[in-house]
Amino acid sequence: MPAERIDITRFLALASSYPILDVRSPGEFTHAHIPGAHSFPLFTDEERKIVGTTYKQKSREEAIKIGLDFFGPTLKRRIVEAEEITAGGKTVLVHCWRGGMRSAAISWLLDLYGYKVYTLAGGYKAYRNWVLEQFKKTYPIILVGGYTGSGKTELLQAMNEAGEAVIDLEQLASHKGSAFGNIGQPAQPGQEQFENNLAAALTIASTSENKHKPLWLEDESQRIGSINLPNDLWSTMRRSPVYFLDIPFEERLGHIVEEYSKLDKIALLDAISRITKKLGHLQASQAIDFIKEDNYQEGFEILLRYYDKLYAKSLQNREQLDHLLTQISAAKTGAANLKLILSVNTQTHVR
Repeated sequence: MPAERIDITRFLALASSYPILDVRSPGEFTHAHIPGAHSFPLFTDEERKIVGTTYKQKSREEAIKIGLDFFGPTLKRRIVEAEEITAGGKTVLVHCWRGGMRSAAISWLLDLYGYKVYTLAGGYKAYRNWVLEQFKKTYPIILVGGYTGSGKTELLQAMNEAGEAVIDLEQLASHKGSAFGNIGQPAQPGQEQFENNLAAALTIASTSENKHKPLWLEDESQRIGSINLPNDLWSTMRRSPVYFLDIPFEERLGHIVEEYSKLDKIALLDAISRITKKLGHLQASQAIDFIKEDNYQEGFEILLRYYDKLYAKSLQNREQLDHLLTQISAAKTGAANLKLILSVNTQTHVR
């Protein structure tokens, strides 16, 4: 049976059950891809370039002939790779950039071998349009706010384990948000891949089982390391209620010292150097000297006061702050505040 062309909604619905074969070149896949897809390139990056140049400078027919020279000798290997990916299954989802010749070629081969093949109408381009549409939707977002060291990430993790709908933006971005946020973290994804991953997370968080639940996010800056939160989603976040964890300074400082004193000292010092202009030369120099002497307590006290001022300014720049902000006084950081914040949320909704 020939491959069936389906739209992006059905394609993604089927993706929960069947593997996606991305037949674009390795370079295209590495740049960004549908989360969970398998790289199954019809051409190498160089072969794609040759075929594309031939198409533009000569003709479609000549490009196909050259493409067959590249594709023909790999037919058996493609089947073997498909069998490894499907692990005995006989249904696959296939896409290329626009849903054209590359997906048609792979679909023909797999169909010939007995696979049920679905191809994405419009290809990866249609998927990217879908991704951008997800950020324009209205979500029942509640933000967990608080000064640096309040344990917001640990709290969100505990909320997720408790069955709440949670998206950890910093985890998706592989960055903790400050000048020190990349230390000990994997490399950040590219902007496009981050958006793809975020759209997938929003879809999961908006399933029918979460229909009546708020969506919990951390109150982030729009920029997380090298990543920017999409403008449409950021605008929604800025209009969303904030539950501000009011944790005593000393408690937060202890939390920060415990976490960051374990990190690479050279990386910490480099991070302080990068914010010298914003921090002030005197305070930066003092913080660096304290860290060099392993006096993390006093070094991070300087840094924590700096970040407190930044976050306070960010809060004050928010429209309708009095209406959006709910302050929650807590003595400790992190997951210990799970019952407290859920209780406050319930009381707020009852009122």
